[in-house]
Amino acid sequence: MLSISPIPAFDDNYIWCLSATDHAWVVDPGDGDAAAAYLLEQGLELGGVLITHHHSDHVAGVATLKRHWPDAEVVVPVNSPFQGGTQTVSEGSRILLEGLHQIATVTLCPGHTLDHCAYQVGHHLFCGDTLFSGGCGRLFEGSAEQMHDSLHKLRMLGASTLLYPAHEYTLANLAFAQAVEPDNEQLQAYQLRCSKLRQDGIPTLPTSMANELAINPFLRSHLPQVQAAAERHSGHPCQDSLACFTQLRAWKDRF
Repeated sequence: MLSISPIPAFDDNYIWCLSATDHAWVVDPGDGDAAAAYLLEQGLELGGVLITHHHSDHVAGVATLKRHWPDAEVVVPVNSPFQGGTQTVSEGSRILLEGLHQIATVTLCPGHTLDHCAYQVGHHLFCGDTLFSGGCGRLFEGSAEQMHDSLHKLRMLGASTLLYPAHEYTLANLAFAQAVEPDNEQLQAYQLRCSKLRQDGIPTLPTSMANELAINPFLRSHLPQVQAAAERHSGHPCQDSLACFTQLRAWKDRF
């Protein structure tokens, strides 16, 4: 039975740990000490690391983990600037997670960075900084069109997909989402639920694709009410989903 647990790191990062019996893989270990402490405390043998992109808060702990578990695989997206990988993956690659009896399937999703990818294990999607609950990643390297297309690829994985972003950004994202869609009743209910979780020190993640399709403005840029809100804010017409997404991302950057 696969178990998935968040390892808190820094102010708001989650290092996701996938484990079965006494084996584990981790996703985006920015803090190697936090990840190693958790693995040792749980009596887990690290089989490998999945990297979604090269930013330091996702990769800086790899060297520490390799000192503890020198045989651990380090899976890195194709053309990544990060040099610590042992194998490279591209669109559609399938990675055997040794010790877990699971396969991780790769989806390339540039936008936040050019090398960004997501890993799907069963109905669990580890999406790094591409898709958050209520939001999406900033465009540090890629274009709005790339991110728009990447989000479309992820939404096509299905409404039942569970999403495991790398940051606890939910409440801040939902504040923006409510500015876009103040009359969205499902969004209002979700914001109250997430506020209670955070008050109790509980992660708001994972979330589901079904939930995000109902509340996340960046997945709803094709809808007339979202396009109207973006148009009112920017003062420019929204001819289509991409134009709306572009305006939403610029609005969120200054929100």
